[in-house]
Amino acid sequence: DQAAEGRLGPSPVVLDHTSGFEGLLLVDDDLLGVIGHSNFGSIRATTCVYKGKWIYEVLISSQGLMQIGWCTLSCRFNQEEGVGDTPDSYAYDGNRVRKWNVTTTNYGKSWAAGDIVSCLIDLDEGTIAFCLNGISLGTAFDNITRGAGMAYFPAISLSFKESVAFNFGSRPLRYPLSAGRGVEGYRPLQDPPVADLVKARKLLGYLKNVIHIGIDVAEGKLVEKDTSVWQLQGEPTVLITLAHIFNYFAPLMCKVYLVEDVLMTFLLSILERGGAVEAHPLIQQLLDLMWLLMEEYEVHECLKQLLMSLLRAYRFSPIIPDLGLQIHYLRLTIAVLKHEKSRKYLLSNVLFDVLRSVVFFYIKSPLRVEEAGLQELIPTTWWPNRFTKEGKESKEVKEETSEERLRRRAYERGCQRLKKRIEVVEGLQVQILKLLLNNKDRGGGEASRYIFLNKFRKFLQENASNRGNLTVLCPPEYMVCFLHRLIAALRFFWDGHKAKSPAALSSEEAYVPPQLFYNGKVDYFDLQRLGGLLSHLKKTLKDDLAAKANVVIDPAELQAVTMDDLDEDEESAMSAAQSQRPSAALAIGGALARPGWLSSPTLGRANRFLSTAAVSLMNPRRPLGALEKIKVRTLSVEQRTEEDIEGSHGNEGLLLGRPPEEPEQPITENSLLEVLDGIVMMYNLSVHQQLGKMVGVSDDVNEYAMALKDTEEKISRCPKRRRDIHEELLKSQKVFSEKLNHLSRRLAWINVTIYSKEKMQDIYWLLRVCIRTIEHGDRTGSLFAFMPEFYLSVAMNSYSALKNYFSPVNSMEELPGYEETLMRLAAILAKHFADSRIVGTDIRDSLMQALASYVCYPHSLRAVERIPEDQRISMMRNLLAPYEQRPWAQTNWILVRLWRGCGFGYRYTRLPHLLKTKPEDASLPSLQKPCPSTLLQRHMADLLRGDRDLAPSFLNSVLNQLNWAFSEFIGMIQEIQQAAERLERNFVDSRQLKVCATCFDLSVSLLRVLEMTVTLAPEIFLDWNRPSSELLLRRLAQLLNQVLNRVTAERNLFDRVVNLRLPGLESVDHYPILVAVTGILVRLLVDTDAQGAERATAVLLADPCFQLRSIQYLLGHAEPSALAAAPPPTDKRHFSLHTYTEYISAEELAKVDRMLSHLSEESQQAAATTLPTSEEDLCPICYAHPISAIFRPCSHKSCKACINQHLMNNKDCFFCKATITGVDDFTKPPSS
Repeated sequence: DQAAEGRLGPSPVVLDHTSGFEGLLLVDDDLLGVIGHSNFGSIRATTCVYKGKWIYEVLISSQGLMQIGWCTLSCRFNQEEGVGDTPDSYAYDGNRVRKWNVTTTNYGKSWAAGDIVSCLIDLDEGTIAFCLNGISLGTAFDNITRGAGMAYFPAISLSFKESVAFNFGSRPLRYPLSAGRGVEGYRPLQDPPVADLVKARKLLGYLKNVIHIGIDVAEGKLVEKDTSVWQLQGEPTVLITLAHIFNYFAPLMCKVYLVEDVLMTFLLSILERGGAVEAHPLIQQLLDLMWLLMEEYEVHECLKQLLMSLLRAYRFSPIIPDLGLQIHYLRLTIAVLKHEKSRKYLLSNVLFDVLRSVVFFYIKSPLRVEEAGLQELIPTTWWPNRFTKEGKESKEVKEETSEERLRRRAYERGCQRLKKRIEVVEGLQVQILKLLLNNKDRGGGEASRYIFLNKFRKFLQENASNRGNLTVLCPPEYMVCFLHRLIAALRFFWDGHKAKSPAALSSEEAYVPPQLFYNGKVDYFDLQRLGGLLSHLKKTLKDDLAAKANVVIDPAELQAVTMDDLDEDEESAMSAAQSQRPSAALAIGGALARPGWLSSPTLGRANRFLSTAAVSLMNPRRPLGALEKIKVRTLSVEQRTEEDIEGSHGNEGLLLGRPPEEPEQPITENSLLEVLDGIVMMYNLSVHQQLGKMVGVSDDVNEYAMALKDTEEKISRCPKRRRDIHEELLKSQKVFSEKLNHLSRRLAWINVTIYSKEKMQDIYWLLRVCIRTIEHGDRTGSLFAFMPEFYLSVAMNSYSALKNYFSPVNSMEELPGYEETLMRLAAILAKHFADSRIVGTDIRDSLMQALASYVCYPHSLRAVERIPEDQRISMMRNLLAPYEQRPWAQTNWILVRLWRGCGFGYRYTRLPHLLKTKPEDASLPSLQKPCPSTLLQRHMADLLRGDRDLAPSFLNSVLNQLNWAFSEFIGMIQEIQQAAERLERNFVDSRQLKVCATCFDLSVSLLRVLEMTVTLAPEIFLDWNRPSSELLLRRLAQLLNQVLNRVTAERNLFDRVVNLRLPGLESVDHYPILVAVTGILVRLLVDTDAQGAERATAVLLADPCFQLRSIQYLLGHAEPSALAAAPPPTDKRHFSLHTYTEYISAEELAKVDRMLSHLSEESQQAAATTLPTSEEDLCPICYAHPISAIFRPCSHKSCKACINQHLMNNKDCFFCKATITGVDDFTKPPSS
């Protein structure tokens, strides 16, 4: 056979899935698509070539690491080496832009998802070449090995999660390079079905003739007709003719090649004349004909292949300036989906089952802007080039020169042109979704919307379970586009319903009612609820469900749920379903029985969690007859009908079990509520992280713009004699400019498709939906626990996205109702961060972090101050709860933020010894300028003063944690110091440094909270009528002295570690910790009344660790002994608060001077009056104070301070572990 000469192997060429790569790759059912499932898996085709010129195409679905090309049978691949890494294999890799054949060199261009790579081999000349989207990349390899036993197979190696599809010729090549049948043309590895093609084209010609020509019965002759308005009018001659044509045409239309080459081309040609899709009824007529004259299985196969071809064509078309190709394919998709019968078949069996129809809603962003024609569309580029010191783009427009203004405006006009073109595509995509969400097409079964809902839920389930198979996971970039189009379609129908029934809510007020979360009508798979697992909630809250929502959980079902959790055998699930059948045949409220779905047994193990609770309903509006009190088993996702969703005859469908707190007012159609719920879930699945990822491009633009500005400044400063430097700088300038030209056009595309104002409004709308949903759920009391966690996550994340990802392009403040939304979100965070109904540690942490970042920015802090007073006080009370029972570091940080700007020397944004902020860090919460909240401080002071029990327990826990954090820190720096002193080369583990720095930061922030407490409510320590104040003051003095002694000793451990300047310990320095301690001391000793100062002084001096030199150190007074022993080197500067005049005011310094002189005086007097104590009279616990207390009943003794401190945490005797019932004063009897 001449046709097959030069080729060996079976005729349908597919991937050889039996060649030992099982498990390393996932191969599609058609054996043409492949997904990497290991580090680097390789696979080859079943057919090889040894002579002639051959071509095959690879459709790139993801732009990651892949090597595509040719290999021989002798090549052996493994997890590290793939195609191109062995002597007789050759590959092109567009990810790294290289070619591979054992060694590697630069070659070609970078590829992106949606590109097509053509692989060409010419075995007559011995060359291999590649094309990208039909554009030749040049010869990659020449002089390849040929001869006996050398035959080349198409092959690919790809890394984890990368995916491609091959076309060896089973479908028309997208970029054929054949010049007829001659030798000069390249042939696909699989021959096209020539005979079938001739037949199909001929039959299509006959079909066109029938449509073109009508029979004029009166005249008895044929007349030409306008094809665009042709209709099937039941003329027998026409029908019989068409039936004959379809008799031959139908079987051919089940073949992929013919559907794509003949049918799709014909249908596209009908739409080519332009105009609205509605203006071409011929396509509807043709689809009617197909359903009429073809067998059902033939129509099914034909439609399936047609849609798959359309999807491929849409996805792999190159981007051209007017997006004409994408628009063309979307228009045909709409035309096909307008046909009701075809739409329902495709929805039920193809769109979500066989295809990734989400691709239709995606607009790919061009990686190579030149080919996409963005240079013509946006001829002038622009980027921000005015930066403030922090590197943030400055908002002052007055500095802009007229030339810059012209450039910026030209760039903005270009962006507007691009936006208009992209909006056309988005409009068509929304139109597709409107067709799928149609709920009026009830002809022949369910309306499209209800089929879509069930498929959509399954789509969410596949993406929500982390065990999701790679082949069904939807890439996040598709999810983002799908989310926006779905919001547009949903709001269209929502407002349409509002127009018809004015009582309903508009989409601006949309929310998801709380009963959806507990009535079992909507499936949340195994997603975490706020209160834990669903099975646990059903058991613990079943009484509340019955009382509040009239939902009774069937005890048998509860048992089944628990059994399900234990993963019991299928049989028991089957029998449970069987046992429920008799009662299930009765329908609710006298509606007709539908035993079909009610008696469906549980779907096997895979769908175990779809069968949720059996719910018994009590309709409060009228008494139920005995027969009607039935238990309805919740349906599996796939089997719900319109009635189950929308409800009928007094049954509320999805809204079953309305709690008394919910208004009776209808919200909207129930089905739209489920779509809304799905949209929120989608945002949580992957949209948020994708929004964060795409911000990278604008960060790159800013970085390059700063580098360019820097280079231009250097050029202007470069001395004329240094030509060499000047040339290098000019080269750099050229590189940066080219990169910026490219990036600014790419950024224009991203800003239009992802960060435009309209997209921002969508995310803002979603944020408000979540806020309203949480508020409604919160009112239901204990039932709030049923809400899925993702609602709270989306509320926090969507706010963060609006603030951090959209802000450079659009200002958040301009959004309608922005201030009110900010306040409502603040109220949610303030209320729920310590909500006992929320059990998940992750979601509690997220709430705490969100609140912590909320109080860092002035505008969001003001929002917290605007929430109702009782909520503010309750928030502060939760923040002041003892630290032992919870993750306290975040809480402490929140209190510190509320104080920052008020403390002693605490007005810094960055520590004095560190360099100024890098531009990319300027928006971090921890680097915001101090913005203290005096209002919340006042609440804190009132709570600490007013609640006698709150202050001691809170302060006891703060002091305990400070003791722990500072001890840990000292222990770690000892280890680091020892490691640094060893002579051999050594490395300190970076994680250890990080933990060490964290302990230091915690110590500083705990000291600041103590300073805040001492300042706001000094009486807690100084009013000795309070039972615990003396004890707290003693503990505080003890800790402050410990910290001072450790940090202030000259050339001690702390000093040496700070001077090592290790990476990771940047924040460890004398200043932050010493000013915090000084702040507390000044407040206790100077800024207080005489009595308070006297008490504080007495306690401080009585502490055995007190050393006056520590206080002198603060002002740079060196120790006389140290000076005498070794004169310090001249470069060694002493620490002194006087050197930080930018950070500490003169007034504050004067107070430290007063404190030092006061303490010097008092300590001299104290030294003169103290009497020596014998050792047996000292407390056996601390050996610092005389014994002053005796315990009951065991009569052991210690000083009061020690036993009081011990009793705060433990009631057992320190010595004998007997339970202490009381403590009496003890005075030593005078010795006789």
